[in-house]
Amino acid sequence: GNHIAALAAKMARPEVIAAYPITPQTRVVERIAEYVEGGELDAEYIRVESEHSAMTACIAAEAAGVRTFTATACHGLLLMHEMLHWAALSRLPIVFVNVNRAVGPGWSIWADCNDSMAQRDTGLMQFYCSSCQEIYDSIIQAYKIAEDRQIQLPIMVCYDGFILSHTSMPVKIPSQATVDDFLPRYSPHWLLDVKNPVTHGNIIGPEYYMEIRKDMHDAQERAKELIPKIAKEWEEHGGNGHGLIEEYKCEDAEWVIVTLGALGAEAKVAVDDLRKKGEKVGLAKIRTFRPFPKEKIREIAKNSSLVIIDRNISMGMEGVVSSEVKSSLHGMDSEVRGFIAGLGGRDVTYKDIEKIVEMAKKGKSGWYGLK
Repeated sequence: GNHIAALAAKMARPEVIAAYPITPQTRVVERIAEYVEGGELDAEYIRVESEHSAMTACIAAEAAGVRTFTATACHGLLLMHEMLHWAALSRLPIVFVNVNRAVGPGWSIWADCNDSMAQRDTGLMQFYCSSCQEIYDSIIQAYKIAEDRQIQLPIMVCYDGFILSHTSMPVKIPSQATVDDFLPRYSPHWLLDVKNPVTHGNIIGPEYYMEIRKDMHDAQERAKELIPKIAKEWEEHGGNGHGLIEEYKCEDAEWVIVTLGALGAEAKVAVDDLRKKGEKVGLAKIRTFRPFPKEKIREIAKNSSLVIIDRNISMGMEGVVSSEVKSSLHGMDSEVRGFIAGLGGRDVTYKDIEKIVEMAKKGKSGWYGLK
């Protein structure tokens, strides 16, 4: 997964790479360093002193009019937090990877999604992958989406640490010419230029600040229409599209599993197994957590009960996806059962997911797999 993320980044032709190592992301920036050193990627490779500086370097480079890339994980992402707000409010289409890892202490290098879920209100868009193929396709499409004049927001592409970052899978790779045709050279919407000076990011009074935030929100809403269009265009170029949400055997489903990331791939196996047993179960795998596909969720919930599996926890409340889904279904009489599973990289197999579905049918919800 890390190698395919690096390859996708290289083929998107960024001109500035900001690099700082952190497990389990390190092989992304190491691989890109090999591409630069070997002459396969013509880019400025900046070895910064922290993840905060990595995002700051990307902000500066994008403001100067060039495409960028960086990658991080967990505590590195948390250190970036301030600059994620800065990047989004500056309307800079930075694309970067976050390899999901549990937050310490106690120290864990294994997967859960609390690191990325903690960034949900920064204004950046969030995509979640369930295979190495999806990592590749998502990064290529992310640049096209982020740089669209209707959007102009940063995008974080997430995938589970070790479960995907260090797992080998076959991936279909198009030619560089195909990627170039799909993703032209970056044309900035605004940039810092001494020949055409502007003031940007200066102090702003209360009479304008809400309008800026509203425009960011509107851009995320517009992205819901753009993402499927970009997916279709990428498919026409021979790639795998991936839209807002992947629906699997939902047409006649009485229960639909809602989850994201690597749990989505495992849930697909569970659906097939439960179908063999005569149970009408489907899967709605969320790809874009921001913007959140609430319209799609409402459509699915019209005819099906939902069982949500979160690899995260909002302490004092519940799983984040559970809260988002319930909010989306306001006013509907839909049965929703939420479960928290797999924190800190605890294994969640398709057999576990089948047990979760059976628990939901019995009216249960809450934590699954505690010792």
